[in-house]
Amino acid sequence: MKKTASAKEAVSAKKAASAKKTASVKKTVSAKGAASARKTASAKEAASAKKAASAKEAASATSDAKKASKRAAVKKAPAAKKVAVAPKKATARIKGTAPAKAVVHPPGDESPTALVRRARRINRELAEVFPYAHPELDFENPFQLVVATVLSAQTTDLRVNQTTPALFAKYPTPEDLAAANPEEVEEILRPCGFFRAKTKSVIGLSKALVEDFGGEVPGRLEDLVKLPGVGRKTAFVVLGNAFGRPGITVDTHFQRLVRRWRWTGETDPDKIEAAIGALFPKSDWTDLSHHVIWHGRRICHARKPACGACPIAPLCPAYGEGETDPEKAKQLLKYEKGGFPGQRLKPPQAYLDAGGKPAPPLGAG
Repeated sequence: MKKTASAKEAVSAKKAASAKKTASVKKTVSAKGAASARKTASAKEAASAKKAASAKEAASATSDAKKASKRAAVKKAPAAKKVAVAPKKATARIKGTAPAKAVVHPPGDESPTALVRRARRINRELAEVFPYAHPELDFENPFQLVVATVLSAQTTDLRVNQTTPALFAKYPTPEDLAAANPEEVEEILRPCGFFRAKTKSVIGLSKALVEDFGGEVPGRLEDLVKLPGVGRKTAFVVLGNAFGRPGITVDTHFQRLVRRWRWTGETDPDKIEAAIGALFPKSDWTDLSHHVIWHGRRICHARKPACGACPIAPLCPAYGEGETDPEKAKQLLKYEKGGFPGQRLKPPQAYLDAGGKPAPPLGAG
């Protein structure tokens, strides 16, 4: 009986020990799990903090980069170009009074009708400034004019005018020049430059006049352009000024100004002639040529246009390309506008009445 109770006690003690061991193991496992959970949470927190710090650094770097880029852009950005303004009347600026100013807008979107109106207004303004405009070559008849025009290539009208008196004194007619000794003609034409080529041209055209036109200069474009050294420009000079037949003279001054005024963007002389001819009535063509050429020679120069002394400044989309100060601009004016002699030795009386001075003869200083 005692043995059985002892056995039962032993089994009971064994079970208690086993339960205690199991509880201890569970407690250990639970502790390990908690520690592992705490370790995992800590790792997650560390990773999250590291990621947040990295994102913050990246954002800061991006912000710095943007600021640096903005500063560089501000540093590299060119200064805003000052818009040139044209006076309403150039004469007001010349007198020293403060003119009313109008911003000149490029006529890139100008309608054809607006272009015609602006172009014709410019011509009217120039007609008031140069009422005495005329061909700046000395001549007494169509023969002298066609020869002088051929000689004017690559030189000034003044030099031609200083050279032709001796030429026409010795060879007054086409027949005389056609029979001339080339070497003697070359010596006379030497001051004009390219004298050998020009001698060949004037003798050749004289022969053509004698052989094909009875010694008379023809009054038709299709006949004139057949003469040696005579192109459309020379032909229109002769037709307009010797025969009173309208024509547009597209010389270097004319080409430069009509593009500067944006009347046309063409560069070929024949296309320029057609484009400008469409803007004006035919009756205006010859005088228009004189007005534009005179303005180009006296005021609107190629390199230093006298914008501050220009009578058509409010109408010019290129205002500001040249000198805009009135006093400095006046120093750039040429010929009678600047108080200097003109290009003709024998100018028309209207030019002399307007204050123009005749040019000096060759060798006069």
